[in-house]
Amino acid sequence: MTLYVYVDNSNVWIEGQRIQAVRTGTAPDIRAAQKQKFTAPWTLDFGHLYALLCPPGEKIGRSIMFGSRPPENDSIWQKMRDADFEVETFDRSTCTNREKQVDTALCTRMMEDSFTYMKAANGDIAVLVAGDGDFLPTIKSLQSRGLRVRVVSWSHAVSHQLRDAADEFIELDPYFDDLTWPTPSA
Repeated sequence: MTLYVYVDNSNVWIEGQRIQAVRTGTAPDIRAAQKQKFTAPWTLDFGHLYALLCPPGEKIGRSIMFGSRPPENDSIWQKMRDADFEVETFDRSTCTNREKQVDTALCTRMMEDSFTYMKAANGDIAVLVAGDGDFLPTIKSLQSRGLRVRVVSWSHAVSHQLRDAADEFIELDPYFDDLTWPTPSA
């Protein structure tokens, strides 16, 4: 069995910031944080995320992080590479400054890899770290070919349809402190 891991960085990071907003009192609860777009400063520990998604002893076919291209002086993507993620970045929209191409690139890479590398007979697993329901057709396509799919997401940010369609769902919420850099002291 080999794991193939695909991470939507913005989804993990922004929704982590919403949890931080609730923890710091910036938002009264997670639904208000989502609805009113409340966030609080939060830094994701990429090494701990990698260790959670790609546990020691597991065979890893690929672990790739997708996101928007940062400013030239930003070192965050290098930290991801240092944590053993491959990195694919895309320019944001010049008109709206919104993220573009990330979800489509992630789905495309998953599908390409499923035909090129993944083998249902070996029990290979595609690990999607995102919660958007737009990933549902990709997940169903992988499963129709006998591949297993694990979805990993914050509980408040995952589509119920995506969670229910997954062969396995892992909630990030219990790992929040461990995924926070620097890790809070106990």
